[in-house]
Amino acid sequence: EDEDEDEDEEAAEQRRLEAKRSKHEEFVADGDQTMKKKSPNFVDDDGPSSYFELVKNQMKEETARSRAILDTLPDNTRQAMEGFRPGAYLRIVLAKVPCEWVENFDPTRPIVIGGILPGEEIMGVQQVRLKKHRWHRKTLKNQDPLIFSIGWRRFQSIPVYSMLDANSRHRMIKYTPDHMHCYATFYGPLAPQNTGVICFQSMASQQASFRIAASATILEFDHSIKIVKKLKLVGTPSKVFKNTAFISGMFNSSLEVGRFEGAALRTVSGIRGTIKKAIKPGEAAHGAKDGGMREGSFRASFEDKLLLSDIVFLRTWTKVDVPKFYNPLTTSMMKDTKDWRGMKTVGQLRYEKSIPIPVNVDSIYKPIERKARVFNKLHVPKALQQALPFKSKPKLEQARTRQTLEQRRAVVRDKDEKKLATMVQQLNTIRNEKVAKREAQQAVRRAARAKAQGKEDEWRNALKKDAAKKRHRERGKAEAARARDDGGRKYAKKGKK
Repeated sequence: EDEDEDEDEEAAEQRRLEAKRSKHEEFVADGDQTMKKKSPNFVDDDGPSSYFELVKNQMKEETARSRAILDTLPDNTRQAMEGFRPGAYLRIVLAKVPCEWVENFDPTRPIVIGGILPGEEIMGVQQVRLKKHRWHRKTLKNQDPLIFSIGWRRFQSIPVYSMLDANSRHRMIKYTPDHMHCYATFYGPLAPQNTGVICFQSMASQQASFRIAASATILEFDHSIKIVKKLKLVGTPSKVFKNTAFISGMFNSSLEVGRFEGAALRTVSGIRGTIKKAIKPGEAAHGAKDGGMREGSFRASFEDKLLLSDIVFLRTWTKVDVPKFYNPLTTSMMKDTKDWRGMKTVGQLRYEKSIPIPVNVDSIYKPIERKARVFNKLHVPKALQQALPFKSKPKLEQARTRQTLEQRRAVVRDKDEKKLATMVQQLNTIRNEKVAKREAQQAVRRAARAKAQGKEDEWRNALKKDAAKKRHRERGKAEAARARDDGGRKYAKKGKK
C-alpha cells in the first residue's frame, strides 16, 4: 500500500511539472510574437499584404468604433455631429428654373416633386361636373375667375357654368345652383377623366370664411363643346299687308337675316309667323316714296294681319365662347405667398374702386300702365241689314233723351205708408248695426287665425326647405354615381378598342 501511494504522488508531480513547462513555453512564444510585431521588419503571414491594406483596416476599425458610439446618441445630436448620411437625401438637377425661384428660395418651405404625363402638357377646353360647397357662403357667378387645383397643377381660369336641359343642350346659367350639380367649362391643361378638382376663389390664409368654393370631377375634354344662351330679338313692322309684313329693327344686315330664314316669330298679341326673305336696303314697298327700307329689314308671313303698334319677337339661341385664360400660381417664386395676385372678380373691383352697380333702366320692374284702346263702332250698311235675316240684324235701340212717365211722376204717401217706411228704415238700421258688429268680431277672429296660420306656415316652410335640401342632396349623389358609372363604361370601351 505504501508503495502504491508513492507511485501516485510521483505521477501527480510529473503531471504538474509538464503543465508548468507547457505554460512557460506558451508564455515565451507569446512574448516572442509581441516582440516581432513591435519590430519594423516583422511581416505577418495572416495580416495585410501592404501598408495600404494596413491603413485601410485601421480606418475601418475607427469607423466601426465611431458608428457604435454614434448609434447610442439621439438623432438630432447625431445629425448635428455627423451631418446627413449617404442615402438620407436625393440630389436632383432642375433645368430652365426661373431666377426668381432661386432668389426667393426658402429651405424651410417644403417642395413637392412629381411627374406629368406628356398628354397633360396639352392646353385645351375641358368640362367638369361641379357642385358648390355647402359651407361656402357666396354663390359662384358665371365667368368669375376661379383657382383650380388639379393633380400637380394649380392655376386660375374663367369657367362658364351650364345645365343640361331635356334637348341635350348645354344652357348657360348665371349662378351655380344650391345643393345641385352643374357643368363648368374652362380653358387649361388637360387632365385624365374622373380626376378630382378643388376650386378656390382666393388663396389668402387670413380669410375668415370657408375657403373651398366648390369640388368637381373632370368628365371630358373636347374643343367642340357647345354652350348656348337665350337670345330674344325685337322688331317692329314697317309695312303691314293682309298676312305679310315688313319687319325692321331686328337685324343689322341681310347676312344676319339669311342666317335666320325660316325661324319662328311671335307678336305680343300671340300671332305666329315665319321669316321669309331679306329686303334689299333702299327698296320701297310697292313704289312708296318713303326712302325705302333700311338695312336688316325682312319680309315675314303671319297667321293674321298685324297692327303697326305690334311688337315682333324672335326667340333663339346663341353660342357662348369659353374665355382662353390660363394663369398658373407662381407662389414658389415669391418670398411671401400673399404677394401673388391673380385676376379679381367684378365684385372685388367694384368694392375696391367704390364703383356702384350699373342699373339698366329698361330692366327695372315697373307697374304696367296701358291705355285703354278705343275701337270704332261696328257700322253695318242699311242695304246689308235688309239682306240679313232677322236674327242677324243689329237690334240696337237708341238711347232715350227724355225720362219715362214712371220716372217723372211724384209719389205722395199717406199716414200708414209713412209709418211703414219708418219701421222699415228702423229695421234696416238695426240690421246694419248687427252686420257691423259681426264684421268686427270676424275681423278679430281672422287676425288671430292669421297669426296662428303664420306660425304654422313658418315651421311648415322650414320643414319643406329641409326636405328639399335632402331631396336635392340625394339627387346629386345619384347623378354623381351615374356620372362615375358612365365615365367607367366610356373608359372600358376605349380600353377594349
